[in-house]
Amino acid sequence: MNNRLSTALSVIVLLAFAGCAATPEPAPPPPAPAPKPAPAPAPRQTLPVPPPPAPAAKPAAPKPEKVTTASTVNFDFDRYVIRPDSRSKLDDLVGKLRNVNLEVVIAVGHADRLGGDAYNMKLSVRRADSVKAYLVSKGVAASRVYTEGKGERQPVKDCKGSGKSKALIACLEPNRRVETEAVGSTTK
Repeated sequence: MNNRLSTALSVIVLLAFAGCAATPEPAPPPPAPAPKPAPAPAPRQTLPVPPPPAPAAKPAAPKPEKVTTASTVNFDFDRYVIRPDSRSKLDDLVGKLRNVNLEVVIAVGHADRLGGDAYNMKLSVRRADSVKAYLVSKGVAASRVYTEGKGERQPVKDCKGSGKSKALIACLEPNRRVETEAVGSTTK
């Protein structure tokens, strides 16, 4: 019996050792949980942001204003050369046009009733053309100046008489003219 007891004890001891060896080692403790994120900072109290200031009002764009200016120059009998007193009138006209956005200049030539219709028509055109040439020489764009001849059809003065007397020629002087009208705009 001793032998049996000794064998039984041996088996128990072996089983105990075997059980210990078969028992798995305890698992290491799980890693510590990640720290919780820091709480979001409390929102700062901010004052309401005023809207940005309105842009400064631009000054109103100047509106173009229509400008019309006119000049009448007279000519000697049977001539189309501009007289000195007429040049000063045309110079004044050019001066008025300096600050104008020029659209058009119209020069209309006229003649008195002395002479034939065809001759007076050509003479009135030559007078208008001489005014255009003078204006262009003073800086007015040639493309803006239009000329026209009316001959003797639009007199401004009616004089009695016939022939070519000095008195009649002097009386008809207002009819020997070029009427110049300039149209444009300016901003004020």
